[in-house]
Amino acid sequence: MRTSSGTPAVTVDAVPVRPTAPARYAVGMFGTSLPINMFTAFMAYFYINDLGMSTRAYAAVLAVYAVIDAVDNPVYGYLSDRTRTRWGRRRPWMVLAAPVLGISFVLFFSPPNLDGWALVAWFALFVLLTGTSDSLVNANYGALLPELFPQEKRRAVANSMRQGFQLVAMILSVAMVPMVAAQIGYSATALILAVVAVVVIIFCATGAREDPAAWQVEPPRLWDTVKTIVSQRKFWILALAGGAYSAGMALVIAAVAFFVDYTLGLPSGNSTYLLATVIGVSALCLLVWTKLVRRYGPERIWRLALILLAGALALMSLATGLYSAIAIGILVGMGYSGVMATNDLIVARLLDEDAARTGQRREGMFLAAFGFFNRLNAWIKSLAFLAVSVLFGFESGEDPGPAPDQAARFLISVFPAVLVAIAAVLSFFVRFDRRVVARARAGADGGDGGTGGSGGGAAASAPSEVTGAVGGQRGAPQSAAGTSDGPADPGGADPTGTGDGVGGRSQ
Repeated sequence: MRTSSGTPAVTVDAVPVRPTAPARYAVGMFGTSLPINMFTAFMAYFYINDLGMSTRAYAAVLAVYAVIDAVDNPVYGYLSDRTRTRWGRRRPWMVLAAPVLGISFVLFFSPPNLDGWALVAWFALFVLLTGTSDSLVNANYGALLPELFPQEKRRAVANSMRQGFQLVAMILSVAMVPMVAAQIGYSATALILAVVAVVVIIFCATGAREDPAAWQVEPPRLWDTVKTIVSQRKFWILALAGGAYSAGMALVIAAVAFFVDYTLGLPSGNSTYLLATVIGVSALCLLVWTKLVRRYGPERIWRLALILLAGALALMSLATGLYSAIAIGILVGMGYSGVMATNDLIVARLLDEDAARTGQRREGMFLAAFGFFNRLNAWIKSLAFLAVSVLFGFESGEDPGPAPDQAARFLISVFPAVLVAIAAVLSFFVRFDRRVVARARAGADGGDGGTGGSGGGAAASAPSEVTGAVGGQRGAPQSAAGTSDGPADPGGADPTGTGDGVGGRSQ
């Protein structure tokens, strides 16, 4: 595996590459989501409530973890973009990191009989190992989406399938965990999920057909890439909006067990019903949101979904019982589904625009930069738990303070609603001009077929799914809306052959 600059480590003929099956790529989201969902959803409840670690110690470790987890994302993205192997840029990293993720995840939920600072040390070690290996897997998995599916309509379908797999994973790794862990324990539950996750990630990685033309382009220089990223106003808006949304939803998921236990006064196993409602509604609504995205473009729908989600989270503070919480959870699921259907498409538009303007494919670094902000959600979560310690006196499961019901309500409703509302406001400042991408791709297609990364000849006349890039590196143009709020591919043929639906396949 080579990551240094200079002559690429491999040389391949620039020929059309068979399209990657959307389902083969999409199932990777199922694998990556299983461990990290259980990890983020139950780390606080398991260590604070069940093992008795103090809230302040948890917040302190999480604050340090957030910084490290945010920094490692750009590092992994940079290495991924510069990697040159005969197996591609992204796939080798996914195959190497998957077993590390599985092992560290299982050990996180399998601490020996520890207490005090020894327990804190165990928690800190495996928080870092699990988090950083997850970053390495996802930095590469996420970077594959715009490369494998350059046409926006096909990309929208692929993303919808991917998010569908994520929702299935959430049912197993979030909604079902309270009930399953009550029977077999957190350690055994983590072991089952880890084995499935590792197998699925490797299956996805070995089936992704990366574009050889991208391997032969000179790797982007670190400083040039950093300057390009930080100089873009849209990057900062999207990064802040994405970070706020990610932090808000991460806190909601982490707070459900506390909310059911302390606010609703029910056994924590009832968390399954509330979580299953939110996730189930999200899955049911995903097809509807996808149709809206294909008709109106991702940006309008993204804004609408964020507004709906922020309002629903605010309403959760009014829930007084399981049934009212489930009713409000339906609205949360609707908004959450809409953001899932659009968020990655918004980011992909920025990546398309950068490639059109610069001729460089640096998805890894861009996504890692976004990941820097998204991973800071752990820091915001640490602030939220520190806040409930200060405001409500909630220290641990052994010392919940005088108002644990209000503390849990604050964690699941007030704090997340504010964060998602911030994301909704920021979304109105994002605009894309798809004509930039259309012109660049048209220019690449109309140029001399004997030069450039498309390889000319047959490659130019029969472009593959992954040969749609720009800057003389890749081939066929796609139709694009003239303005950012237009449909993804108005008037063009449906490249999926599945009409307006997702063809019954999950992503």
